[in-house]
Amino acid sequence: MVGTILRNGLADEFEVSGLDLKRIPGFNSTVGNTAKMGRRAERAFRGQDVVIDLAGNPSTTTPWEVVRSNNLPASMNALDAAARHGVRRVIYASSNHVTGNYELEGPYAQIVRGERGSLDPAAIPLITTRHPLRPDGPYGIGKVLGEAAGRYYADQRGLSVICLRIGTCNRSGRPQNERHFSTLLTHEDLLRLVRCAISAPPEPMFGVFYGVSANTWRFWDISDAREAIGYEPMDDAETWRAEWEATVSEG
Repeated sequence: MVGTILRNGLADEFEVSGLDLKRIPGFNSTVGNTAKMGRRAERAFRGQDVVIDLAGNPSTTTPWEVVRSNNLPASMNALDAAARHGVRRVIYASSNHVTGNYELEGPYAQIVRGERGSLDPAAIPLITTRHPLRPDGPYGIGKVLGEAAGRYYADQRGLSVICLRIGTCNRSGRPQNERHFSTLLTHEDLLRLVRCAISAPPEPMFGVFYGVSANTWRFWDISDAREAIGYEPMDDAETWRAEWEATVSEG
């Protein structure tokens, strides 16, 4: 889904190609598997300026066995191939689930349940990328390890790596439950975020940023993304609040 959004949204500005398990009709794509990194997958990295690494099982309930055998080698192999072939930058699709267990405590627990009461959205203590990691499952643990691998390749191999802790990006591009009013990343803001990561200057050589829209009830800090790569989200999930509440009431 994310790959499709980026493929369609970036095609007018960049020469975009793909690497996937299946051939994509009408698109310059290579069939290959980075978890195994055969010769066909390897060739896809040659001559690339930027690689956007979306590989791996995207389900947040992915069991550790799959994370270990599929997601982790896919990330490591992509970073290694990018470094060997002189890729300028890898944009690694990390996840908000690397800090998901902060939502077990207040005020985040109340916000995601819709129990906002007298809470002031302007006074919410924002979770920053400097907060200790608190992954909420094997999927999140895998993303933590992917970020660590990106740090290693930046430090030791001189590969620029930007990790994006993507919020809720769904097919509709709008909230589907109460939590999404805090965590939504719309399709247009996703494109804004990735464009910023592509065109960011050589520094930072390594960076970790939350990817979320300008939601009123957002509880992740994006000030570092604004300062370092110029990310300025434009959408607010509250735009759909009345419509969503009416749908819930009817249901």
